[in-house]
Amino acid sequence: MIRVAIIGATGYTASESIRILLNHPQTKITYLTALPQECAPITDIFPACRGRLDLPVEPVDLEKLADKADVALGCLPHKVAMDFVPDLLQAGVKVVDFSADYRIHDVDLYEKVYQVKHTDKERLSEAAFGLPELFRKSIVGATLVANPGCYPTAASLALAPLLQEKLIAPDDIIVNAVSGASGAGRKAALPFHFPEMNENLFAYAVGAHRHMPEIEQILTDFTNQKVQVLFQPHVVCMDRGIFESIYCYPLTNVTADQLAELYHTFYANEPFVRVLAKPPATKNVAYSNFCDIFPTVAKGKITVFSAIDNLVKGAAGQAVQNLNIISNIPETTGLI
Repeated sequence: MIRVAIIGATGYTASESIRILLNHPQTKITYLTALPQECAPITDIFPACRGRLDLPVEPVDLEKLADKADVALGCLPHKVAMDFVPDLLQAGVKVVDFSADYRIHDVDLYEKVYQVKHTDKERLSEAAFGLPELFRKSIVGATLVANPGCYPTAASLALAPLLQEKLIAPDDIIVNAVSGASGAGRKAALPFHFPEMNENLFAYAVGAHRHMPEIEQILTDFTNQKVQVLFQPHVVCMDRGIFESIYCYPLTNVTADQLAELYHTFYANEPFVRVLAKPPATKNVAYSNFCDIFPTVAKGKITVFSAIDNLVKGAAGQAVQNLNIISNIPETTGLI
């Protein structure tokens, strides 16, 4: 039995991690932590846990955590995770980190994008990037996994086959993305207050979203060619889900049928990627670890549609997928 601690246990990604792990036959949640002002019985924080998980959420005690857990899920924001990860690894606890602190290899780029000094630079090169469909070999045997961002997961899985086959210009890609409001986290904020959010759709971080360099890094690393994207996110009034419409400039003539064949071949052995014959919908991936993809050709452009649940394949489900890999158990355990 794999003993799992959750650090930052009061947020949406933690709630989703708990939901998944309670249905996982080879894990047991043994320790929950949060800031002192957020601590309480988990059943008070998430009443859905009643009768299923009877643990207090406590201020973090790293010695206690190391004694109780084999793997820690770090459901923490950037800037905070790197304060905990070195001590956890030193204590022999494997870490799947949900923050951005170990995703960006270039420390100067990280510090520019996140406006903070990185305090654990030497581990940037050690962290495995946790997008299994593209980087599985580096995750096997890892002790630190950087769980990808939700938007980059949907975009990278949609674009990887095209870039690997050099079918599109790597510097002329537009990723137009829409997310549910849970992507902003559980902390109260005026734009997500119900009267502001209800029946609303708006763009944000125009030309400057911090996931843009992550998407570029993933695809550059995977294809060994410099990739540049224009990424534009939006928020819509729904709880969960990400839908991306991606527009690419083709370098060769290709038909929709040829694209379908390419994607089916590329993802033939990937249990969590479904290649569709029509555009996906967020309702069809909700609460699942699937990424649904539909590639086609429209007015001479290669267009790819991609949908995931931002809290599952975009966060907690992918983290459990990575937990399974580093624990040497079947990758789909607890997820299908």
